[in-house]
Amino acid sequence: MASISSLGIGSGLDLNGLLDDLQKAEKEKLVPIVERQETQQTKISAYGQLQSALSQFQTAAEALNDSALYESLSTSVGGSAITAAADEEAQPGSYNVTVDTLATRGTLASEGVAAADEAITAADQKLTLNFADGSTQEIDIASGSTLEDIRDTINATEDSGVNATIINDGTNYRLALSSSETGADASIADFSFDGTAPFTADTANTLQSGTDAALTVNGIDITSSTNQVEGAIQGVTLNLQEEGNSTVKVEQNTLKVREAVTGFVNAYNDLKDTISDLTSFNSDTGEAGELVGDSVVRTVESRLRGVLGGVVDGELSILSDIGISQKYDSGLGYSKLEIDEGKLNDAIANNQEALSTFFAGDTEEAGMAGQINTTIEQLLSSNGRVSGAIAGAENSKASLVEQYTRMEQSIEQTMSRYRSQFGQLDGMIAQMNQTSSYLTQQFDALDAQLGRS
Repeated sequence: MASISSLGIGSGLDLNGLLDDLQKAEKEKLVPIVERQETQQTKISAYGQLQSALSQFQTAAEALNDSALYESLSTSVGGSAITAAADEEAQPGSYNVTVDTLATRGTLASEGVAAADEAITAADQKLTLNFADGSTQEIDIASGSTLEDIRDTINATEDSGVNATIINDGTNYRLALSSSETGADASIADFSFDGTAPFTADTANTLQSGTDAALTVNGIDITSSTNQVEGAIQGVTLNLQEEGNSTVKVEQNTLKVREAVTGFVNAYNDLKDTISDLTSFNSDTGEAGELVGDSVVRTVESRLRGVLGGVVDGELSILSDIGISQKYDSGLGYSKLEIDEGKLNDAIANNQEALSTFFAGDTEEAGMAGQINTTIEQLLSSNGRVSGAIAGAENSKASLVEQYTRMEQSIEQTMSRYRSQFGQLDGMIAQMNQTSSYLTQQFDALDAQLGRS
């Protein structure tokens, strides 16, 4: 049989068009698989949103499951004489602070020299710095040093006890020394050279002794070599700013507790909004959320409802005792947590110990926050309902990818078979047409002969 280079040439039929139609029909078999893939991907995304909202609620609950939260203290300062900060050792109290004197640094200048950049030492020698507490510091000065070199050498010496600069008094240049630390004992008192002195200390005119800070806390006299006073009030650091009076109040940090409780309520309500979006159904349009009727969502809601409605041992035993209640919103069509500000304020201001017992308990899982954390941990664990649902959807999607590949291969095999069969058909019809044409010619010739006879 003669080969056909292009389908339809031999038969005159539109076999290519027919093959295209058959291929389109075959590829329709892929559509349900693609749709199921999209459904699984939508579910994976939806479960991911649920997982994220649960994780955020868990984080908010963990913040309340820390007894240190209810023991944290804050300081408030009245007046501008000081600032203050409390640490974990501080105790609640009120203090009157009077700053009489700030701690200052001692200063001293040298006699003047004519130029700052001309050599003034003829040999190597030692510069000895003397301090008010009787201590000394020796610094090696090289031969041929200028006033600038001496300044730089002092500043390059670790633990020299002073900072050096150069001041021009309008006529001469002077080496100016300032104690590195504040306080009377750290004050620079004098200096000298062990050889021929290039200049001397002007103690008569420029020496200003450093002073200790002097203050009173609730009438008790206190001195400090620095303006950062630690230990005068247990667990509180006072930073002296100026002379004058201030008050310091150390009290429980109610703001942190309130922020944590509010964050807990907001995170739960965000979770409820997410669940509502995922399970919504619009009867007018027929549009449905990705997880409408999903058993995993029902499990999540049921587990959390059980914990939030549960009882905790203690003076405060249920959420409503601290001013948190579930309220149905007819506009939304579901319940959300709501805060009774007055009741919560009272619990935070007057009963943080009971609040700590309610949320944090005496063990990690005893309080309300611990129970919520445990529940969500179970839901999100590798063998939990949410993670299991995600894994199941991912496995289904992977299986559908394999199914899609197999179907594509099957379609290609079918189309290859059709092309082969159509090629055979085309050749057969072509041969038949040739035979028909030949017979027609023979019959025409026979008719012509019979007609002549």
